[in-house]
Amino acid sequence: MKKLLIILTMLILSFCATHTVKTTEYTPIVQSRDYISEELLLDVGVTIMDAGLDDFIGNDESVTDGDIRIAEARYSTFLLADTIQRSANWGIVYLLPLDRIIMDVYIDGSIVRSNGEEMQLQITVRDSTGREWYNKLYTEVISKFNYEQSERKLHDPFQVIYNKIANDLLVFRNNELSNTEITNIRSISEIQFAQDFAPDAFNEYISQDSNGYQTLTALPAREDPLLINIRNIRERDYMFIDTIQDYYVTYTRQMRNSYDSWRELAYDETVSIRDLDTSALRRKLIGGALIVAGVATTVKGGTYATRAGGVGIIGVGAQITREGFNRASEADMRRETLKELNESFANDVVLKTIAIEDRTITLTGNIEEQYSQWREILSDMYAQSNSIDSVNC
Repeated sequence: MKKLLIILTMLILSFCATHTVKTTEYTPIVQSRDYISEELLLDVGVTIMDAGLDDFIGNDESVTDGDIRIAEARYSTFLLADTIQRSANWGIVYLLPLDRIIMDVYIDGSIVRSNGEEMQLQITVRDSTGREWYNKLYTEVISKFNYEQSERKLHDPFQVIYNKIANDLLVFRNNELSNTEITNIRSISEIQFAQDFAPDAFNEYISQDSNGYQTLTALPAREDPLLINIRNIRERDYMFIDTIQDYYVTYTRQMRNSYDSWRELAYDETVSIRDLDTSALRRKLIGGALIVAGVATTVKGGTYATRAGGVGIIGVGAQITREGFNRASEADMRRETLKELNESFANDVVLKTIAIEDRTITLTGNIEEQYSQWREILSDMYAQSNSIDSVNC
């Protein structure tokens, strides 16, 4: 009977084993087959993703920490913006530290899950009219293959998730927007920017309905001197934003090697911890059930052989339960290893400062204040330009 119980237990353990099937299929970036004239190229802004610190899923909190997740949010935002830019389906594509910067299309995202093995991004796309294009959850589960050196030289381990977002963006534009709607979006963006500097002159061109959607009521003349000055000011605004892009390029390059190494190690630890937790729980449950069954057999057994069999069942159950606790302890040790790894990596992704227009800017929460100061400078430039035009007239 004891041998039979052991065989049955091994079969149960084998049957309960979990296997995750992962694909290494690569989804490339799709480029539009049709030529897109410059006036129909929409400018895209990708706002810094929400790090998702308020909503860690499962054991993600044990895999990463707040500082790393914030760094991942910046890193993922840059990769998404870079992917959309490389698709060559759009105009200017900017990473936006805040959504006050006027663009034709905005992409807002948040990290739902990121543990080295799986990434989930919640993506919302809208345009300057206030229309939401779509809201979608993207999920990608990768294998150890994605961390091989040959693959990492070609692209990010999770590059497919960014390619899918870029491709969906193109599909929506091609299927849902007419050339007239694209032109309207671009015009509204330009008027919105102008309203910040000369509201009295440009407010009349846009109306807003009860749902918050904006529509054009008229357009200023193409040679309107105020509009020409606004366009010059907007070019200067782009120069400021270009400097921010340069910072993020440098930041991402400096972070990449240590981030990839961290993710690969986090991948190993994540898989090991999950397998150990699952195995530990399974053994505890099976061991506990066998102990209960053995005790019942011993108490109710009428013969010596039956009682002896019950004792044997208890022994097998106790052994399996001990294995469960041992595996749980190993999982805890791996969590400590991952914690130390996190602390080491977090030191490599501390924010740095940049100089813009003789100002030192730290890309944290105060970027909005700094950008507000920059817009004040632009307002002065606009006012001075209009004064000069008035004198010349």
